[in-house]
Formats: sequence, structure tokens, C-alpha cells
Amino acid sequence: MAKVTYSAGIDSVSGALSKPSKSGQHSCSKMLLATHRVAATQSNACNRLYLRNKVERSTPLTSNELDARARFKAVAAAVKARKSDLNQITTDQINFAAQKDTAGGKKTMKAYLWKICGEAYDAEHQG
Repeated sequence: MAKVTYSAGIDSVSGALSKPSKSGQHSCSKMLLATHRVAATQSNACNRLYLRNKVERSTPLTSNELDARARFKAVAAAVKARKSDLNQITTDQINFAAQKDTAGGKKTMKAYLWKICGEAYDAEHQG
């Protein structure tokens, strides 16, 4: 990953700058991908450039990887549900505002919801 600065007049580029060819004598397995982050963040460095190689996985998924994927999927669903739950919105906004300026406090509502939903998932599956 590299931080990218474009020449004057170009703010951002997003998408594939080069794609691997599947046929012909000049086929390759590398792809040059430029991204512009639009998600909420604290950083001004939002342009990235990646060189992506086509890689085949040589080992099967481990149980830790499967557990991490299951946790991510469950927490993402919980965040989505909680974000639209009218019974929780006011309470979450009050609690978010109270912790935002503390040490270790989450600075965005989405990060706060990921934190509390992740902690709830961990408590449910560890205890």
C-alpha cells in the first residue's frame, strides 16, 4: 500500500488502473488498483494505491479464521440492526456523547456501535 498524491487538478482516482489479461502472450497476474476512501475517518490521507497479485491459497481456513469471519458477520448484522432500532437510538446517542471525549473513546457513532456490539458478541460467546 502506498499513499498517493496526484498532480494539480486531480483530487482522487478510484478503480483499476491496470487489469490482468486472461489471454494473449502478455498476460500477467498483477493488478494496479487506486482507491479513494470515503468512509468517516480522522486522517486526511485518503488516497491509496495497491499492487495486487493473483494468489491461490495453499492451506485451508483455520478455525481461528472461521471464528473471526463468523464474529465479523454477526457483529456487522447487529450494528446494522441496532442503527435502525428506534428504541436504542436515543440511548446510544447519549452514551456515545458521554464517552466520545474520554481517553480511548470512539470518535464516530459507527465505531462506537461496533465496539458495543462486539463486546456483546464476545460476552455471549466467551462466557
